[in-house]
Amino acid sequence: MFTTMFWILLIWFVINVIWMWFATNNQKLQKTFAWINVVAIIIGFWVYFGVTKVSGIDTWFNIMNYVNIVIALIQFYYGYRNNSNVKHA
Repeated sequence: MFTTMFWILLIWFVINVIWMWFATNNQKLQKTFAWINVVAIIIGFWVYFGVTKVSGIDTWFNIMNYVNIVIALIQFYYGYRNNSNVKHA
């Protein structure tokens, strides 16, 4: 299960990062990806700490979980930022 979830989360991570950088102005997509990332982070840490680790990829799994947190924060920023350009007198 550890290896399977690692590869599933890694594929999601790659797809997520690619789409995130090509759609930075699409707030709805950024919000959706950010919330999916929250679920992926919960699953990632649950698997990392709850399942017997495979020694070859356990460090990479943990690194990917923490990098995914940073990516989710960036996506929340792009998803919930205010795009209006209001000039104050």
